Amino acid sequence: MSQPSAPAPAKLVIGAFMADKELIIPVALRLSEAFGPADMISRWLAFDYTRYYEREMGSGLFRRMLAFQNMISQDALSQIKHTTNAIEAEFADNDKRRVNIDPGYLLRERFVLATGKNFSHRIYIGEGIYADLTLIYQKGDFQTLPWTYPDYAAGEMTEFLHQVRRKYVFDIKEAAAQADD
Repeated sequence: MSQPSAPAPAKLVIGAFMADKELIIPVALRLSEAFGPADMISRWLAFDYTRYYEREMGSGLFRRMLAFQNMISQDALSQIKHTTNAIEAEFADNDKRRVNIDPGYLLRERFVLATGKNFSHRIYIGEGIYADLTLIYQKGDFQTLPWTYPDYAAGEMTEFLHQVRRKYVFDIKEAAAQADD
């Protein structure tokens, strides 16, 4: 029989995409107010894998990824998604989003995104939010799944997530060493 145990803390990772690159500064500041300082920020990543968002946000979208210094509890993801939705609304213009914010978390073995949209592979986590298992980490690399969004499967994205994972593993070991003292 398996014995329930507390899950490991997770590294909060948030993607923000927009057409207006200048918007990243106030958005990043607002995210830092909500979740603490970011300790890793990606360079601009092209977001040209879908035209789904063009009607609302325009063309020429770009993405920046932010990984946050503070660890989170995995069960906080639904509330984090509600907070990022509220931040999107703060930056909206005439009920159209100017930024799309995708929160998720990274563990040693997986990368999970939060979404309000149900689908066969998504697990309901409460408050109208689902967890999307986006990537798994096996054999030293991130592995895509049949439903992984193309921009999360791209080399630049997984490169950034490798850096975040190395920092996460370091932080977990540091926390364990401090707990042993």
